[in-house]
Amino acid sequence: MRKTLLLALGLVVGAAPLSGCGTTPEPDGRAASATRVDTAEPHRRPPVTELLFTPSIRSHEAQRRLAIACMANRGFRYAPGAGGSEGDTQLPQPFGLESATPSTESTPPAPETPPKPGGPESTAAYGQALFGDQDKRVTAKGSLMSVSRPGNGCLAEAEKRVLGDGRMRWLQVRIMLFEAQEQARTDVEKDPAFKAATARWRTCMNRAGFTEPDPVRLLASLRTAEARASSTALAADLRCKDETGYLDTAYSRLAAVQQRWLDRNPAVAEDWKALAARQERESRAVLSAAATSPRSE
Repeated sequence: MRKTLLLALGLVVGAAPLSGCGTTPEPDGRAASATRVDTAEPHRRPPVTELLFTPSIRSHEAQRRLAIACMANRGFRYAPGAGGSEGDTQLPQPFGLESATPSTESTPPAPETPPKPGGPESTAAYGQALFGDQDKRVTAKGSLMSVSRPGNGCLAEAEKRVLGDGRMRWLQVRIMLFEAQEQARTDVEKDPAFKAATARWRTCMNRAGFTEPDPVRLLASLRTAEARASSTALAADLRCKDETGYLDTAYSRLAAVQQRWLDRNPAVAEDWKALAARQERESRAVLSAAATSPRSE
């Protein structure tokens, strides 16, 4: 059965060109990390994740301005925050904790955030103008899930201006990439080099006095920030990841699995890049026009 998710996707994000990822298996022996886990190295981005989490600030800003102008034309003041986009959210960490330093999560703009009670934003007319008619929402579907978005209203008009008739394909491709990312994480568990890396990590943890099956379940067992901050097991987890080269191997093998999916589905990346180019072109036009017009904010 399909799971229908009414995801608050916010404003669409841009795409980066596919970059080649090495698919050479890691050796089964102990690997030395190039750097310690607890450094400020850039987060690893397997190719599918790279597509999903590379933002287009220009597209976000163009749609923001279009929605503001649209609402003003209908007699409403709409003031979403400037800057950022969905791609600014924290990248997934599919292999548990990666640093002893707490990550800083940025919160993406949420144009569908429930309005404050009593304000003009809480009126039915405001919601109608911004989100359109509930019975005209459109749905893009993947293999396991679907995403519902406004079919009319100012948010929909802003997306249509930037993506045109490719809007639904863009949403569908995003779903497909998300599903591919999730499936790849499941599939990498079968990879011999990844299983060997987990075994090395487990042996290291056993020597430290912890009988944990893997880093993900270790992290999930600590449900609060306080529990994680005080956990000696997590400190051992990071040390063992560093000593065994666990994250290097894990991300290398995940990248290989994701790349194989992209190789089997070339149209997905091709459409993503074509629609991203259209986004960029249209967004430049919108922002150029806005620069020569009185501000509506």
